[in-house]
Amino acid sequence: MYLLPLTIAQAATETTGSGGGGSPYQFPVMMIILFAIMYFLMIRPQKRREKERKEMIANIKSGCRVMLTSGIIGNVTTVKENTLIVRIAENTKIEVVRSAISQILETGETPADIEPTK
Repeated sequence: MYLLPLTIAQAATETTGSGGGGSPYQFPVMMIILFAIMYFLMIRPQKRREKERKEMIANIKSGCRVMLTSGIIGNVTTVKENTLIVRIAENTKIEVVRSAISQILETGETPADIEPTK
């Protein structure tokens, strides 16, 4: 009665093999391939988007129409080193950090995030 489980365990060991049968370089090669796929699908596009965003923020000039990350749309009146003065309404100006800019809008352009209501 107790021999049956022992026999099954021996048969399973013999069929899988104790050496593994694979190349010792198989795991490191698979890890390198996985990292390369992750780099090209995730890391590289993120770096490209960040570079484009930094260029956009560096190119902000007085008179640009911008949308802030909070959704407020206004015109840049003054450009300082780290901040901007944005006019959001008549006689209403706010000072914001450069990183608060999410888009630079052309005259009459609607923000890309907003879909028109139907």
